[in-house]
Amino acid sequence: MPHDARKLVRERFMTQVILDVPDEMLLALKVTPERFRDEVRLAAAVKLLELGRLSTGAAARLAGLPVPVFLAKLADYGVAAFRMTEAEIREDAQRA
Repeated sequence: MPHDARKLVRERFMTQVILDVPDEMLLALKVTPERFRDEVRLAAAVKLLELGRLSTGAAARLAGLPVPVFLAKLADYGVAAFRMTEAEIREDAQRA
């Protein structure tokens, strides 16, 4: 299967996770549901990267961001952008 076809298959199937959030929380945070969703996706991706459960590339995909943008956002969470092992760097390079 060509690389482009594998990429399409991989991106086509996604699991949807539904999170109930009290309306007053969104009001207190002064965010729309869409903005809150994006912030939660990014926060989860950053934490899973920090815990070593996801590679940088996988965390960026979870966050819905290109890798360079995701790496730039890590500083907002106090997480070092380049704590990768040599094996992780090779793995990410192969996936690119």
